[in-house]
Amino acid sequence: MQDPRPAAPAVLETLEKLLTSETFGRSGRARDLLRYLVEQEQAGHADRLKGFTIAIDVFGKDADFDPATDAVVRVQARRLRELLAQYFQTEGANDPIRISIPRGSYVPAYEIIDCALAGTHEDGGQEISAPQVAPAPSPQAPTPAAGRPIPEPASTGNGEPLSLPPNPLVMRHLHLFWAAMAVIIAMLAFVVFRLASPAPGDVLLAARDAAGPATNSISASPATETLPVVYVETRSEDQNTMQVAALLRSGLSGFDTISAIARGAPEQPAPGTQQFVFTLSPATASGAVTVELQASASGKMLLSQVLSATDMAPEVLEDRVAALLSSTIPVSGALYGYIDQGDLGSGLVECLLLNDNYYLDPTRAKHEAAYRCFEALAKGDAKSPLVYAELGALHLEAATNRHPYPEHATEEQALALARRGVKMGPTSPYAHRAMGFIASRMGNSAESIAWMRKAYELNTYDLSMAAAYGYALIYSGKYDEGTPIMERAVDASSAHPAWWDYALFLAEFMNGDRERASRATAALVTTKRANYLGARLIAAHWADKAELAKELLAEIRNDHPSFAADPRATFERGRYPAELTDRLVEALREAGLDRPSD
Repeated sequence: MQDPRPAAPAVLETLEKLLTSETFGRSGRARDLLRYLVEQEQAGHADRLKGFTIAIDVFGKDADFDPATDAVVRVQARRLRELLAQYFQTEGANDPIRISIPRGSYVPAYEIIDCALAGTHEDGGQEISAPQVAPAPSPQAPTPAAGRPIPEPASTGNGEPLSLPPNPLVMRHLHLFWAAMAVIIAMLAFVVFRLASPAPGDVLLAARDAAGPATNSISASPATETLPVVYVETRSEDQNTMQVAALLRSGLSGFDTISAIARGAPEQPAPGTQQFVFTLSPATASGAVTVELQASASGKMLLSQVLSATDMAPEVLEDRVAALLSSTIPVSGALYGYIDQGDLGSGLVECLLLNDNYYLDPTRAKHEAAYRCFEALAKGDAKSPLVYAELGALHLEAATNRHPYPEHATEEQALALARRGVKMGPTSPYAHRAMGFIASRMGNSAESIAWMRKAYELNTYDLSMAAAYGYALIYSGKYDEGTPIMERAVDASSAHPAWWDYALFLAEFMNGDRERASRATAALVTTKRANYLGARLIAAHWADKAELAKELLAEIRNDHPSFAADPRATFERGRYPAELTDRLVEALREAGLDRPSD
């Protein structure tokens, strides 16, 4: 009988038997691969069981791993299938569950064998099940576990030991009993090992503990991880007001940056809690709804917006609510802005503000401030997935930009921290986005898209998740798919980071729409990054704005000489698709970047 989802304890019991068997005793790589595949599938991560991920996680390959030229995963999977077949034909012939790795996939499959626990014999050509009642112990034959001496074996009259034919049923039950005891002992050892071993992300933190105390003294506790609390209240039960309230509650539930509460707001906020209330009421215009957001403690109005009758149309209302939430609830929104301006943040809230400050102005000093803040929380055994997700992303920045802290930072450590975030918050969009960001920076566009898509699906009301997903698609060369998602994010959000516009420029640039691409560069005027200046230079050249193009050329050459000398190196370092890199380099050449200054 086939059963794709047997009980997890039974699967893990079978796994431990396999790992301690003679069949697998001489193949460490097969053991590592089998354990990884089964544990990942049992943890609900079957979608991660791809050749690239396995190569990095199990066989220590780096981000440059190419499955087309390196067959290590395919070879080891084939070897694993052979060993599994051998084991279940010999040592595991009577195991109640069989594990296999179907060809063409790395996701384990399971089979329950109905007759595994039943002894049978033939009687008159018919198969009869043996009774499954354990024989009663004989008082004359106490077991060693009872703490008594074992009697001498019975003998015949001539002094020779009495030889009785073994009972097949008894022997079968004894074999099964001792096999079960071996499995239980192995599982206990496994549990003790897991409890005593640090989680992947703890390796980095333990190393820093040994080096000395952190510069930031924050210690994790329920108070330090408290997030702003947001309520939704209605002052009318008309259809439009209730519809907007329902969408607000649905959207708020997907944001990691706040605690959304379903019931009405209390008159007095809990001590140490930043409380905010969305209040909905009918507007003066027919069919319109007024949405207001207030800080409970001060009464300050953070938002007052009217959704018109036109906004209430089903095809646009969700985007209107998404824009409203995206401008208020994320760390870059009005709610956290109020906390920051009043210097009201502490613990996790303070770390999130420092992190947002870094991404708005990515200097080393701001990176270190954000990193040390999250690091201190993680060293205090923080429970929020946000801590490990954002620390993982910052750790990757430290590794790739070669910051002096933390010592010996690696991409693998960053990946381990982000994975811990996903494990702690399986429905956290931020944790999935961090995994997508790290996969992108490590050159795995397929993995990046998968993680970003999941983050977007977990909260379609957060336009930053839409932008991240669109960005991942665009940077993997999927311009047709990424453009409408990025356009939605840019068009619906009145205030957003410049990288959204830059990504939209790249998409429209590759789509051949010069007008839309040039329009996207208008939002890049306040940034001084080399690639952003390059985008503006291309747009100025298209529009025959010779004076502006001359100014931009001078700025690039003066402030970014390495980019001016070799823009291709910058794009390749950023892992741009090859076709996009070629076309950008050609467009910059046509705009005069390869010509000497006057």
